[in-house]
Amino acid sequence: MILFVTIAVTIYTLINYLIFIRALQAFPAGSSLRIWFIMAFWLIAASFVAARILERTNPCHFTEFLTWTGNFWLAFMLFFTLIVILLDITRLFNHFFHFLPAFIYSDYLRTKQIILIVSVAYTVIMVTAGYINARNPRVRELSLAVAKSGHGRKSLTISMASDIHLGTIIRKAKAKELVRLLNAPKPDLILLAGDVVDEDLAPVIKDNIGEALCELKAGIGVYAITGNHEYIGGAGPAVEYLEKHCVKMLRDTALLVNGQFYIVGRDDRDKPRFTGKARKELSDIMKDVDHSYPIILMDHQPFNLAKAVENGVDLQLSGHTHHGQIWPFNYITEAIYELSWGYKKIKKTHFYVSCGFGTWGPPVRLGNRPEVLIIHLTFNNE
Repeated sequence: MILFVTIAVTIYTLINYLIFIRALQAFPAGSSLRIWFIMAFWLIAASFVAARILERTNPCHFTEFLTWTGNFWLAFMLFFTLIVILLDITRLFNHFFHFLPAFIYSDYLRTKQIILIVSVAYTVIMVTAGYINARNPRVRELSLAVAKSGHGRKSLTISMASDIHLGTIIRKAKAKELVRLLNAPKPDLILLAGDVVDEDLAPVIKDNIGEALCELKAGIGVYAITGNHEYIGGAGPAVEYLEKHCVKMLRDTALLVNGQFYIVGRDDRDKPRFTGKARKELSDIMKDVDHSYPIILMDHQPFNLAKAVENGVDLQLSGHTHHGQIWPFNYITEAIYELSWGYKKIKKTHFYVSCGFGTWGPPVRLGNRPEVLIIHLTFNNE
């Protein structure tokens, strides 16, 4: 963890330095604006790191301000970095093909100032649009059939969400909106596929967000699994908190529900990294499962989909990817995961990977909208 944090802070600092050096060129040497820019830039850049430290030890209004500032700055960093790369590529091509007009270089300082103003304006527009998008989740509905008997049950309505990230950014009001969307179809079952809370539990406790979770209503119950963020903040306290607030946590467990179907919940794939203890293999969890019953699996990170197929799972629900959350990171998640977002069927196994309800880091989404999934599952063994 120390190595990971060191590498992350180093990369964060280098990216900020790159942006800083390029932006500084637009300010004349010796000007008062240059001094103000230097101070403002590094105060804003430091806010993210400061918030990560203070959020655990001193959750207060000042810490919340730092958290919001630092998280928004991550989005600005992304767009500023992309702009710097685009400008450098343009300059490189111009070096060989000389296609830029001469007036750009006649008053180079003025040109840099115009570029800075346009870059900031463009980034503000994009981040604002992404913030509005992130605050407006949609409901997706999916109808699926499982060729097995429901042992007295012909259908099952499931409300599902993942990657909620309850904390300083996703607060009680947003949690109540999630509850309303999950409760709306009057589901038989509510499933939360990991990262229910963000890294630090302190803001969740301070805002009493768990109270909203107790308003979830499903005839059969509310079940959840751990995600990597539960482990980052400490899985034990997070699980205990969620259990106390009306959510049944499944941790490498297979549960026969009402003698009709199984819910299998896996601990997160990152468990060994944070605890030094391995999670159970899926085959070990399911060794006593009767495969004549429908089997629903929750596994936060959608790696190794073939294992679910091999073990006779009928429906796997996952999250984690956020589908990149902000373009162009979706291209990275699509390269890493067999399924970055949406539905896929492999042989007899249905898969759905949610892009998530909340956000990590920047409260911004571009390229996808947050979502709640409603699944209408029917059973028919004929």
